[in-house]
Amino acid sequence: MDPVTLARWQFGMTATYHWIFVPLTMGLSVLVALMQTLYVATGQEIYRRMTKFWGKLFVVNFTLGVVTGIVMEFQFGMNWSAYARFVGDIFGAPLAIEALLAFFIESTFLGLWIFGWDRLPPRIHLASIWLVALASNISALWILIANSFMQNPVGYAIRGDRAEMTDFFALILNPNVWVQFPHVVTGALATAAFFILGISAYHLLRGSHTEVFRRSFRIGAATALLVVPLIILSGHAQAQFKAQTQPMKLAALEGLFETENPASFSLFTIGDRAGQREIFSIRIPYLLSLLAHNQLTGEVKGINDLQAEYERVHGPGDYVPPAWVIYWSFRTMVGAGFLMLVLAVYAVFLTLGEMEDRRPRFLRLLPYAIGLPYLAGIAGWLVAEVGRWPWAVQGVLRLADAVSPNVPAAAVLATLIGFTVLYGVLLIVGIALLLRFVRAGPEEPAAPATAPVPSPAVAG
Repeated sequence: MDPVTLARWQFGMTATYHWIFVPLTMGLSVLVALMQTLYVATGQEIYRRMTKFWGKLFVVNFTLGVVTGIVMEFQFGMNWSAYARFVGDIFGAPLAIEALLAFFIESTFLGLWIFGWDRLPPRIHLASIWLVALASNISALWILIANSFMQNPVGYAIRGDRAEMTDFFALILNPNVWVQFPHVVTGALATAAFFILGISAYHLLRGSHTEVFRRSFRIGAATALLVVPLIILSGHAQAQFKAQTQPMKLAALEGLFETENPASFSLFTIGDRAGQREIFSIRIPYLLSLLAHNQLTGEVKGINDLQAEYERVHGPGDYVPPAWVIYWSFRTMVGAGFLMLVLAVYAVFLTLGEMEDRRPRFLRLLPYAIGLPYLAGIAGWLVAEVGRWPWAVQGVLRLADAVSPNVPAAAVLATLIGFTVLYGVLLIVGIALLLRFVRAGPEEPAAPATAPVPSPAVAG
């Protein structure tokens, strides 16, 4: 295997491990802040117990996310130094802002929140967790600003052999950001919602801490039903934007080899091994044109025509991504999304009838459903990143030109194996720790204070 392939596998592996923790950090921080808001507003002890229980799981997840994220930034200097040199003037700015502003706010106020129980005034302590939630999501925004430059480069000029920023506001107002960021945020909230639903269902089945987990279940169900339709709508907006800026990605994820107008949507497609023609397919007429252009007619270019076009513009080369990867990743993402919608609707139906703990078969499904938003998220990132092949920066810098020139394949392979093993152990330890806290459940309510009973001697 060549250094480019190994470097891609290494970055993909570390990014996937890191992503396991990121959406739960973003989404759960908001829901924990909401629970604490209910506690401060009502004074009910049950909301304090809920806040501390889910907050404990949030802190464990946050810590694991920080540990797994550190290595990724070092990889830009280790395996992708040519990329860092070429676009460092642009790519480095949002990453620096994310670290120096958003992450510092997040970590500082998380410390105040962890150690500030019964030490800070209630409203100040509440403000701390809301700042953590805000900073967590702003942190993701700056990362997505950096990633959006790779997907849709704007606000730059090529000077010499480097890309230099010419317009910072074009960078942060990149249209790709504003179709990508809502999709990521709603996905993170769905991750937290199904995390809460699954763990609440586990305890409701066992009849432990019933009132805590009935209320948690309701919060998770309401959040899921609110955000899953928004995930679908924002994903649709993102796909329409990709039809304009990355048509090869759209053609590959639809298995569309030849240009069509009107274009049909693929339910199932088999292509040849060379990825140049269709062997068999089941398609819905007009639907792809409708999804891409909001009308029943509209051209969607096919893989073969786009390959020829890119060769004319960029020179000879293979511009077709591994279509089977993004084709099935896209369908995995969509399937998981609509399954989440069905589960969310039924969960809310149960809460309306106060039947959260009276459907044991459904409750047994929900702990497994925790994995659905993770499956959808990872599949979505495979579509986004693998579908950009062969570009590190779309239309500007190829992956083959972005890799470090003097790093031997053996060195990359050794670190790939090492990181995989290390992260695997870390993931096992992290899951074991989360499971330990989940099984323990929330802290018991504080015993009511009672007046001391005088001894007979004192009484006499």
